[in-house]
Amino acid sequence: MNTAAVPAARVLLVDDNQYGLTARKMILEDAGYGVETALSGEDAWELIQKTQFDVVVTDFRMGNMDGLQLIALIRQSGSLARIIMLSGFTGCLGMTAESTGADEVLTKSNTEVQELLRAIRKLTHQPARRRPGSATAQAKRAKSAG
Repeated sequence: MNTAAVPAARVLLVDDNQYGLTARKMILEDAGYGVETALSGEDAWELIQKTQFDVVVTDFRMGNMDGLQLIALIRQSGSLARIIMLSGFTGCLGMTAESTGADEVLTKSNTEVQELLRAIRKLTHQPARRRPGSATAQAKRAKSAG
């Protein structure tokens, strides 16, 4: 199989945990993906405005701009990037694709690597489509509640 004929998907990893970010980057690069990283939602948003990504993998809980706010900005921008929300809080907060605006929601766990690789493979083989900015309402509710 000639893999050179198919360009590698461009992935943006967003997490304020440098160690998790570095580990995921190494795993995804080993799997053949082109990977860029951002340590905050704000840094990610700057990159997204300059570069087209096939997939954005974002943590939920970060400094000033959380993952929901970043997802809302991406969706409002009209970007066709597929989005994966990756968090240790998915279960306790009841996060779903519908409530976050993400295409996939994954829990940080001992099966995270396999699930992340599966989700990226799946999303990069589907046609890009615009999803509604449903994360906007969720982000507003989260801000008013907290």
